[in-house]
Amino acid sequence: MPRLPMPTSCPVTGEPLVVTRLECEASGVAIEGRFTPNEFALLPDDQLEFLRIFMKVRGNLKEAERVLDLSYPTVRGRFDALLRALGYEAGADAGEERATVLQQLETGEISAEEATKRLQSLRRRSA
Repeated sequence: MPRLPMPTSCPVTGEPLVVTRLECEASGVAIEGRFTPNEFALLPDDQLEFLRIFMKVRGNLKEAERVLDLSYPTVRGRFDALLRALGYEAGADAGEERATVLQQLETGEISAEEATKRLQSLRRRSA
């Protein structure tokens, strides 16, 4: 039987699922309880794929930019979002605002001058 990716949320409520059974295919031994998956197991598919690429390029954001064919600000924004999702970076709100500004700059919604002004404002608020 093919292996399917582990679901992490309830298809009805969207609430997180709890791992309650682990089984060894070779021996048939099963262990039941309430297990906590690690933080990587709970990442959405897009962030998990970004993490795989990031690891493959040995943490080089410029190389990830080339592989993904995205701008550096977009790659940096995805990296920052990944850090927040894993709980490794404080100040998620400022990071989200920064990512939004960079995305708006990339899509042409705001000018470079406006982006600079907003990013400097964010930096002053977090300092």
